[in-house]
Amino acid sequence: MKKNTLVIFVREPRFGRVKTRLARDIGRLKAWKFFRRTVKSLIRRVGHGNWKTIICVTPDDYRGDFFDPRLMVIPQGGGDLGQRMQRVFDSVGSGPLVLIGGDIPGVRKNHIRRAFKALGNHDAVFGPARDGGYWLVGMRRRHARIAPFEGVRWSTEHALADTVKNIKLSQRVDFTDMLSDVDRAADLN
Repeated sequence: MKKNTLVIFVREPRFGRVKTRLARDIGRLKAWKFFRRTVKSLIRRVGHGNWKTIICVTPDDYRGDFFDPRLMVIPQGGGDLGQRMQRVFDSVGSGPLVLIGGDIPGVRKNHIRRAFKALGNHDAVFGPARDGGYWLVGMRRRHARIAPFEGVRWSTEHALADTVKNIKLSQRVDFTDMLSDVDRAADLN
């Protein structure tokens, strides 16, 4: 049986380069501090479980020591968000893989466990976000390759619908808990 893999998709915690939309509302320093605190907390909460955890970071030349040193850190590579996510599903190990962002303060181990459980009898699973996007995407990665990320209107209320629309009707999709990611000050409430 193949081991489950959790990939946490993040940016290098460089001042002025993280949470730029949030920074417009609360300032760059507060947004940077929020990002650092949220990512550290998320890794502590879900980074070690009944799965292998990998940190997938951009930019590709990241060489810092911010992330948990017990976890593998790999580059995201070039391209838009969809191309970078697809690369992870196509190249990181085999078996069930769940990918989450680093800006979901509410995610807990039970959310990750439920997503992997859903992949037991579904080809893909999504954790919908309140803004129309998603905070989690997982794929079983058996049989046919699933490539749902082309033509997605990222950072809009259409992101989840666009992604799901790209999945073949013969592939089974499930949805797990709805959580919020943090993009703007209003999301902090």
